Amino acid sequence: MNTRANLSEQDLLNDLLNQEKSMVKNYATYITEASCPNLRQVLTTQLNETASSQYQIFDQMRQRGYYATKDAPDSDVNQAKQKMSQIKNNL
Repeated sequence: MNTRANLSEQDLLNDLLNQEKSMVKNYATYITEASCPNLRQVLTTQLNETASSQYQIFDQMRQRGYYATKDAPDSDVNQAKQKMSQIKNNL
């Protein structure tokens, strides 16, 4: 039975998006656990490529109205930057 025929475009894109998100998380974990510099570089390259693919899928979903977003106010963005900067400085 071909279940793909029963899935809508939105369902397929959502599934792809979730798979890409999962792969990004996995690559990040693998990078932090790898001790070989060459392996870390390969994984970092793969992470960047996967993150780019994830964004392209997300952007297609957003453009088609499948993924609603709203821009954060500048004040919220600046507050988040300050918070992350403080956390980094405390490490």
